[in-house]
Amino acid sequence: MRNDSHKRVVLTSKEISELFAEAIVTIVLLLLLNVAIVVILSNLVNSAPSLQDAVFQARFIFAENFKTDIFLNARYILFPLFLLLDGIVLYWRLIRRYHQMQLRHIISELHYIADGNYDHRIPFELSGDLNRVVTSVNGLVDSTVAAIEDERRIEKSKDELITNVSHDIRTPLTSIIGYLGLIEDRQYRSEEDLLKYTHTAYIKAKQMKSLVDDLFEYTKVRQPSNPLHVISFDMVQLIEQLAADFELEANKKGIAIQTVANPEQMMMDGDTEKLVRVFSNLLTNAFKYGKNADTIIMSVEKVGTEAVITVKNNGKMIPKRSLDLLFDRFYRVEESRSQETGGTGLGLAIAQSIVALHGGYIYATSNPQWTSFIIHLPIEATKPLTKTIVDE
Repeated sequence: MRNDSHKRVVLTSKEISELFAEAIVTIVLLLLLNVAIVVILSNLVNSAPSLQDAVFQARFIFAENFKTDIFLNARYILFPLFLLLDGIVLYWRLIRRYHQMQLRHIISELHYIADGNYDHRIPFELSGDLNRVVTSVNGLVDSTVAAIEDERRIEKSKDELITNVSHDIRTPLTSIIGYLGLIEDRQYRSEEDLLKYTHTAYIKAKQMKSLVDDLFEYTKVRQPSNPLHVISFDMVQLIEQLAADFELEANKKGIAIQTVANPEQMMMDGDTEKLVRVFSNLLTNAFKYGKNADTIIMSVEKVGTEAVITVKNNGKMIPKRSLDLLFDRFYRVEESRSQETGGTGLGLAIAQSIVALHGGYIYATSNPQWTSFIIHLPIEATKPLTKTIVDE
């Protein structure tokens, strides 16, 4: 790997020889040009007596005005003038050739990067337009590498998606085929066995349907073009209604659902259908995985321009290493990926995507007392979305 530390362009011995040869050729050409100019001017002055008299008269005028006789001798004027002009021309040609050599080095670095060395950057410290070229090229390489890495992550994500879906579908499908095969081969001894087999196949089929539904919902909310049907609604009323809807299921599990609101009414913008899915997923998640929990609290408060909604339960603490992974698709705290709880591992990923669509964010905290899922949502829609006002 090349050294990427910033440095000046170091010319090779061949390039230095080229510069030296360029200087020699330029000097020779300029000397010839100077001689030619002197000869031409001398011939013009000598061939025209009136012009010669005018030149001498001008020289005397300059000598008298500037109080010096330097103007009486043409060599004192022409030689410094020629030397100055020749120096400018020589510098211009050499600096132009030097920039061409710098450009060759830049092109060489580009070829090196194009050969697959994407971790390399053009290290030269230059000035002017070439420096802008180097900066632009390095920025382009950075964006290209980032795009390649994103593509790799997408491909890896697709492979993981296929693997996880295949695993979660294959398990219940194997059970369905097995029990239906027993029925097909009439390998049951009583109607009770038959009902047991069909019931098990039915439960497994429902698990498959749940996975497919969640997968469809996940892919739908992940689409950038997925529209939000934004309306104005009361978040406090929405939370209280959800608590009432889940009260029966909570009572069966011995869990009490409580709501806390500050203020008692909070009008905000959002897609209520999708937000209901978020809170339903969080409540369902608490029922399934909040082991030994007996209380779920749903709280709403206004913080600046945001609504902060917290859904927490006093069940078993989630390990710290799992908190950052909770919102990854198909991730479960239970590593066995058991189907006993009926979970697909997509609920929290769906919730995160819906919250992001609303311009908010969600995260989880857990300690021995409470496991909390905290959602921040803007009270007013920040995107130019179609908005419908609902009469309360």
